[in-house]
Amino acid sequence: MNDKNNRAFNDDKKPRVDKKPKIKEAIVVEGRDDTLAVSKAVDAIIIETHGFGLSDKTWKILDKAYRERGLIILTDPDHGGKSIRRKILNRFPGSKEAFVSTEKASKNGDVGIENAAPDDIWEALSKARASLAPSSGERTKERYKNSYEESHKEQYKDTHKEGYDMSLLVKWNLVGESNSRKRREVFCDNLGIGYSNAKGLLKKLNQYEIGEAEIESALSSIYCNDILEER
Repeated sequence: MNDKNNRAFNDDKKPRVDKKPKIKEAIVVEGRDDTLAVSKAVDAIIIETHGFGLSDKTWKILDKAYRERGLIILTDPDHGGKSIRRKILNRFPGSKEAFVSTEKASKNGDVGIENAAPDDIWEALSKARASLAPSSGERTKERYKNSYEESHKEQYKDTHKEGYDMSLLVKWNLVGESNSRKRREVFCDNLGIGYSNAKGLLKKLNQYEIGEAEIESALSSIYCNDILEER
Protein backbone atom coordinates (compact mmCIF):
# COMPACT_ATOMS: atom_id res chain seq x y z
CA MET A 1 0.00 0.00 0.00
CA ASN A 2 3.01 2.29 0.37
CA ASP A 3 4.07 2.03 -3.26
CA LYS A 4 4.74 5.62 -4.40
CA ASN A 5 2.97 4.86 -7.66
CA ASN A 6 -0.16 3.73 -5.83
CA ARG A 7 -0.84 6.41 -3.25
CA ALA A 8 -2.65 9.72 -3.05
CA PHE A 9 -0.54 12.63 -4.32
CA ASN A 10 -0.99 16.12 -2.87
CA ASP A 11 0.36 18.88 -5.09
CA ASP A 12 -0.54 21.55 -2.53
CA LYS A 13 1.74 21.45 0.52
CA LYS A 14 -0.04 24.31 2.28
CA PRO A 15 -2.49 23.45 5.06
CA ARG A 16 -6.06 23.22 3.83
CA VAL A 17 -8.80 25.18 5.54
CA ASP A 18 -11.55 22.78 4.45
CA LYS A 19 -11.25 19.19 5.58
CA LYS A 20 -11.76 16.77 2.71
CA PRO A 21 -14.26 13.92 3.10
CA LYS A 22 -12.57 10.68 4.10
CA ILE A 23 -13.29 7.51 2.11
CA LYS A 24 -12.75 4.15 3.81
CA GLU A 25 -12.39 2.13 0.60
CA ALA A 26 -9.38 2.31 -1.71
CA ILE A 27 -10.24 4.16 -4.92
CA VAL A 28 -9.08 2.62 -8.19
CA VAL A 29 -8.12 5.02 -11.00
CA GLU A 30 -6.12 4.66 -14.20
CA GLY A 31 -3.17 7.04 -13.88
CA ARG A 32 -1.28 9.69 -11.91
CA ASP A 33 -3.33 12.61 -13.26
CA ASP A 34 -6.48 10.86 -12.04
CA THR A 35 -4.86 10.43 -8.63
CA LEU A 36 -4.10 14.15 -8.47
CA ALA A 37 -7.70 15.02 -9.31
CA VAL A 38 -9.22 12.57 -6.82
CA SER A 39 -6.85 13.61 -4.03
CA LYS A 40 -8.15 17.18 -4.35
CA ALA A 41 -11.67 15.94 -3.66
CA VAL A 42 -11.28 13.31 -0.91
CA ASP A 43 -8.90 11.82 1.60
CA ALA A 44 -8.40 8.20 0.56
CA ILE A 45 -5.97 5.53 -0.53
CA ILE A 46 -5.75 5.65 -4.33
CA ILE A 47 -4.53 2.80 -6.50
CA GLU A 48 -3.49 3.29 -10.12
CA THR A 49 -3.93 0.57 -12.73
CA HIS A 50 -1.50 2.17 -15.20
CA GLY A 51 -3.61 1.10 -18.14
CA PHE A 52 -5.41 -2.10 -19.09
CA GLY A 53 -2.54 -4.54 -18.60
CA LEU A 54 -2.38 -4.60 -14.82
CA SER A 55 0.87 -5.99 -13.44
CA ASP A 56 1.08 -8.81 -10.90
CA LYS A 57 2.22 -6.26 -8.35
CA THR A 58 -0.86 -4.09 -8.95
CA TRP A 59 -3.16 -7.11 -8.69
CA LYS A 60 -1.61 -7.97 -5.32
CA ILE A 61 -2.16 -4.40 -4.11
CA LEU A 62 -5.78 -4.51 -5.29
CA ASP A 63 -6.34 -7.88 -3.63
CA LYS A 64 -5.02 -6.63 -0.30
CA ALA A 65 -7.13 -3.46 -0.46
CA TYR A 66 -10.22 -5.42 -1.51
CA ARG A 67 -9.94 -7.78 1.44
CA GLU A 68 -9.01 -5.17 4.04
CA ARG A 69 -10.86 -2.01 2.96
CA GLY A 70 -12.97 -2.65 -0.11
CA LEU A 71 -12.59 -1.03 -3.52
CA ILE A 72 -14.36 1.79 -5.35
CA ILE A 73 -13.68 1.67 -9.09
CA LEU A 74 -13.53 5.13 -10.68
CA THR A 75 -12.16 4.70 -14.19
CA ASP A 76 -12.57 7.02 -17.19
CA PRO A 77 -15.99 7.14 -18.90
CA ASP A 78 -14.62 5.81 -22.19
CA HIS A 79 -14.09 2.42 -23.82
CA GLY A 80 -10.72 1.86 -22.15
CA GLY A 81 -12.07 2.79 -18.72
CA LYS A 82 -15.05 0.48 -19.10
CA SER A 83 -12.76 -2.39 -20.11
CA ILE A 84 -10.56 -1.89 -17.04
CA ARG A 85 -13.66 -1.65 -14.85
CA ARG A 86 -14.98 -4.99 -16.16
CA LYS A 87 -11.61 -6.64 -15.71
CA ILE A 88 -11.40 -5.60 -12.05
CA LEU A 89 -15.03 -6.52 -11.35
CA ASN A 90 -14.47 -9.99 -12.78
CA ARG A 91 -11.84 -10.61 -10.12
CA PHE A 92 -13.36 -8.52 -7.32
CA PRO A 93 -17.14 -8.62 -7.92
CA GLY A 94 -17.98 -7.17 -4.51
CA SER A 95 -16.33 -3.84 -5.41
CA LYS A 96 -18.32 -0.63 -5.47
CA GLU A 97 -18.56 1.41 -8.65
CA ALA A 98 -18.52 5.20 -9.06
CA PHE A 99 -19.12 7.07 -12.30
CA VAL A 100 -18.37 10.57 -13.56
CA SER A 101 -20.31 11.42 -16.71
CA THR A 102 -18.52 12.07 -20.01
CA GLU A 103 -19.71 15.66 -19.91
CA LYS A 104 -18.21 16.31 -16.47
CA ALA A 105 -14.97 14.47 -17.33
CA SER A 106 -14.29 16.25 -20.63
CA LYS A 107 -11.94 19.13 -21.35
CA ASN A 108 -10.81 20.33 -24.77
CA GLY A 109 -11.85 17.05 -26.38
CA ASP A 110 -10.06 14.90 -23.80
CA VAL A 111 -12.10 12.55 -21.62
CA GLY A 112 -10.77 11.41 -18.27
CA ILE A 113 -11.28 11.59 -14.51
CA GLU A 114 -8.38 14.04 -14.34
CA ASN A 115 -10.61 16.65 -16.01
CA ALA A 116 -13.43 16.41 -13.46
CA ALA A 117 -13.97 19.04 -10.79
CA PRO A 118 -13.46 18.02 -7.13
CA ASP A 119 -17.17 18.47 -6.36
CA ASP A 120 -18.14 16.17 -9.26
CA ILE A 121 -15.64 13.54 -8.13
CA TRP A 122 -16.92 13.67 -4.56
CA GLU A 123 -20.53 13.42 -5.77
CA ALA A 124 -19.66 10.34 -7.83
CA LEU A 125 -17.87 8.68 -4.91
CA SER A 126 -20.70 9.49 -2.50
CA LYS A 127 -23.06 7.59 -4.82
CA ALA A 128 -20.79 4.57 -5.24
CA ARG A 129 -22.64 1.29 -4.94
CA ALA A 130 -21.91 -2.43 -5.21
CA SER A 131 -23.82 -4.81 -7.40
CA LEU A 132 -25.79 -7.55 -5.68
CA ALA A 133 -25.38 -9.73 -8.76
CA PRO A 134 -21.61 -10.34 -9.12
CA SER A 135 -20.36 -11.14 -12.59
CA SER A 136 -18.39 -14.21 -11.53
CA GLY A 137 -20.44 -17.39 -11.68
CA GLU A 138 -18.55 -18.86 -8.74
CA ARG A 139 -19.52 -15.99 -6.47
CA THR A 140 -23.14 -15.69 -5.48
CA LYS A 141 -25.38 -12.78 -4.62
CA GLU A 142 -25.76 -14.00 -1.04
CA ARG A 143 -22.03 -13.89 -0.41
CA TYR A 144 -21.97 -10.11 -0.68
CA LYS A 145 -25.45 -9.13 0.47
CA ASN A 146 -24.64 -8.90 4.19
CA SER A 147 -21.65 -6.60 3.73
CA TYR A 148 -23.58 -4.50 1.23
CA GLU A 149 -26.53 -4.06 3.58
CA GLU A 150 -24.20 -3.08 6.42
CA SER A 151 -22.55 -0.30 4.40
CA HIS A 152 -25.81 0.92 2.82
CA LYS A 153 -28.28 0.66 5.71
CA GLU A 154 -30.13 3.87 4.98
CA GLN A 155 -30.16 3.21 1.24
CA TYR A 156 -31.34 -0.35 1.74
CA LYS A 157 -34.44 0.77 3.67
CA ASP A 158 -35.81 2.08 0.38
CA THR A 159 -38.24 -0.30 -1.30
CA HIS A 160 -36.89 -2.06 -4.35
CA LYS A 161 -39.41 -3.04 -7.00
CA GLU A 162 -38.79 -6.61 -8.06
CA GLY A 163 -37.87 -6.80 -11.74
CA TYR A 164 -37.86 -3.35 -13.35
CA ASP A 165 -38.89 -3.80 -16.98
CA MET A 166 -39.07 -1.87 -20.25
CA SER A 167 -42.65 -0.74 -19.63
CA LEU A 168 -41.42 1.36 -16.71
CA LEU A 169 -38.78 3.05 -18.84
CA VAL A 170 -41.53 3.92 -21.31
CA LYS A 171 -43.69 5.25 -18.48
CA TRP A 172 -40.79 7.40 -17.26
CA ASN A 173 -40.13 8.69 -20.84
CA LEU A 174 -36.65 7.20 -20.75
CA VAL A 175 -37.30 5.41 -24.04
CA GLY A 176 -39.49 6.13 -27.05
CA GLU A 177 -39.30 9.94 -26.97
CA SER A 178 -37.13 12.33 -29.00
CA ASN A 179 -35.29 13.42 -25.85
CA SER A 180 -35.20 10.03 -24.13
CA ARG A 181 -31.43 9.70 -24.50
CA LYS A 182 -30.88 13.03 -22.77
CA ARG A 183 -33.31 12.02 -20.05
CA ARG A 184 -31.40 8.76 -19.50
CA GLU A 185 -28.12 10.67 -19.31
CA VAL A 186 -29.46 12.91 -16.54
CA PHE A 187 -31.27 10.02 -14.81
CA CYS A 188 -28.15 7.84 -14.74
CA ASP A 189 -26.01 10.77 -13.58
CA ASN A 190 -28.48 11.51 -10.76
CA LEU A 191 -28.23 7.90 -9.59
CA GLY A 192 -24.47 7.79 -10.08
CA ILE A 193 -24.58 4.58 -12.14
CA GLY A 194 -22.99 5.72 -15.42
CA TYR A 195 -24.85 6.21 -18.69
CA SER A 196 -26.42 3.17 -20.37
CA ASN A 197 -28.81 2.49 -23.19
CA ALA A 198 -32.29 1.21 -22.25
CA LYS A 199 -31.26 -2.45 -21.99
CA GLY A 200 -28.17 -1.63 -19.95
CA LEU A 201 -30.14 0.70 -17.68
CA LEU A 202 -32.65 -2.00 -16.81
CA LYS A 203 -29.81 -4.36 -15.97
CA LYS A 204 -28.27 -1.80 -13.61
CA LEU A 205 -31.56 -0.93 -11.89
CA ASN A 206 -32.11 -4.60 -11.08
CA GLN A 207 -28.47 -5.44 -10.45
CA TYR A 208 -28.02 -2.63 -7.92
CA GLU A 209 -31.54 -3.14 -6.51
CA ILE A 210 -32.20 0.60 -6.61
CA GLY A 211 -35.18 1.61 -4.50
CA GLU A 212 -38.30 3.26 -5.88
CA ALA A 213 -37.93 6.38 -3.72
CA GLU A 214 -34.43 6.95 -5.10
CA ILE A 215 -35.71 6.50 -8.64
CA GLU A 216 -38.57 8.95 -8.03
CA SER A 217 -36.07 11.52 -6.74
CA ALA A 218 -33.88 11.06 -9.82
CA LEU A 219 -36.89 11.42 -12.10
CA SER A 220 -38.24 14.52 -10.34
CA SER A 221 -35.07 16.46 -11.06
CA ILE A 222 -35.46 15.64 -14.75
CA TYR A 223 -38.98 16.98 -14.88
CA CYS A 224 -37.83 20.18 -13.17
CA ASN A 225 -35.06 20.70 -15.70
CA ASP A 226 -36.15 23.21 -18.34
CA ILE A 227 -33.67 21.81 -20.84
CA LEU A 228 -35.63 18.58 -20.96
CA GLU A 229 -39.10 20.08 -21.06
CA GLU A 230 -40.78 20.07 -24.45
CA ARG A 231 -41.50 23.55 -25.70
